[in-house]
Amino acid sequence: MEYDGARWELLRRKREKAIRVMERLAPFSPVVHGSVARGDVNEDSDVDVAILFPVEPYKVEAALGFSKSHGYIIMATPRSTPKVYLALDEKEEVVVSFPLGKLTTKEREFYAFGGELDLKGLKEGKRVPGVNKDLLLIVPTPYGHEEEPVIGREEHVAKVLGISAETVKERVRLLTKRREKGRTGVFLEFKFWGPAEEAIHELAKTNKAFRRRVVEEGLL
Repeated sequence: MEYDGARWELLRRKREKAIRVMERLAPFSPVVHGSVARGDVNEDSDVDVAILFPVEPYKVEAALGFSKSHGYIIMATPRSTPKVYLALDEKEEVVVSFPLGKLTTKEREFYAFGGELDLKGLKEGKRVPGVNKDLLLIVPTPYGHEEEPVIGREEHVAKVLGISAETVKERVRLLTKRREKGRTGVFLEFKFWGPAEEAIHELAKTNKAFRRRVVEEGLL
């Protein structure tokens, strides 16, 4: 795939948005992940910024320095690490996420699977390989990127991305299921508008699985 001038300009604009947010979150070593890290963006591409370790929500909200539009608390399964997602605009183009507990190895490798880049790399114009939603390995090149199929080549993809083959296979199973059955639901998705800490306490009162996880992590 060879990018034209409009594609490079779109990538520049998306990355500028990521840099502005990541500079505010610099004390928390954020990464941008997905197409903005890989480079294969389109007009609908989200700017997904993540903090990869637990941090008190009010510190993230204070560091951002401006009001979020809304947020979500999401748990993929009853045993997954719950995460907070802060949407910085109504359309959810720019989203900041952080876990409410220590990520498991597979949860941590999720970001590398899609491609992740830190602030320094972003400012240097680097791009990294990662897998898109169509299960294609995107490998950046000077002129754009090359695409390689993932299915049947999971071991190779794992080596390119520096993650375990089991993580690649698990993501392939999940994304294949989504393609066959449409969007699959998550165990818990709680939308909120006020401070994240208030939402955490409110949700803990009504959801036993969430309460158990946050108590285990010492959040309550």
